[in-house]
Amino acid sequence: MAELPIRSTLTHLRLPFSLLLLPVYLFALGEAPNPNTFHALVVFIVLHLFVYPASNGFNSFFDKDEGSIGFLKYPPKVSSHLFYTSIVLEWTAVLLSLLVSIEFAVCVIIYNSFSKAYSHPSVRIKKYPLLSFLIVFLFQGLFIYYSCYRALAPEDTPTTATVWIAGLVCSCLVGASYPLTQIYQYDEDARRGDRTLSMMLGIRGSFVFSGILFLLGSALLYYYWFSCQLPEYFSIYLICLTPAIVYFLYWFYTCTKNPAKASFGRATAMTLISGLFMLVYFSWLLLLH
Repeated sequence: MAELPIRSTLTHLRLPFSLLLLPVYLFALGEAPNPNTFHALVVFIVLHLFVYPASNGFNSFFDKDEGSIGFLKYPPKVSSHLFYTSIVLEWTAVLLSLLVSIEFAVCVIIYNSFSKAYSHPSVRIKKYPLLSFLIVFLFQGLFIYYSCYRALAPEDTPTTATVWIAGLVCSCLVGASYPLTQIYQYDEDARRGDRTLSMMLGIRGSFVFSGILFLLGSALLYYYWFSCQLPEYFSIYLICLTPAIVYFLYWFYTCTKNPAKASFGRATAMTLISGLFMLVYFSWLLLLH
């Protein structure tokens, strides 16, 4: 019997890339009143070891990328093993989420469904630039924040306006990075017939769009902490994100001089710098709480 392509499958699950979405979970964990420790562990495992890798694997299987994609400069060929692994991970996540609540399990099913619709050729939301952006904006930010908050807080905790504001902060920060992850993939996306948001905006427009969303997310975060009477928390946010802001402006400037600088390497560096310093900030918040 031929050996299953386990290494290729593990590579396409892109576990390190999934962990860059950890700040949304950390934010919800830090803001949920009296979070349940067991639920916190289960939610972390479900999202970061099952849901996100399943989504990455499912997406990779149907994209069959030949060029560079998130964190993979030379992606290996995919096989049916990747598809079945993503399905197993997806439904294992649903079963584990029942340890938290039925509501959380339903949220996981909804997220998984839209994630599959994003890539599956029968729907392929990914080929519609605005719709694909809205799906990522809502589901990787606000929806995940809400799902985590409801799963971690006691059942009788009301969902106040601050929960939605915090969720929108997450959506803006996730959405700000979205076109920059597509900025070097124009040829690859065009080959599949996809028209991404970055293709629609162009290189310069992608940076402008990203900058506007980042400013909007930062303004909402300022309002959030101001309403909580903790404006100093926003000051720490600005300090933590300064390296990402500096690199963003530097990369934008170099791309205006030479569009070839909108490359896989620089996009990966941008993702790593912003993601790691977001992790630092939201980890600091969690430790405070």
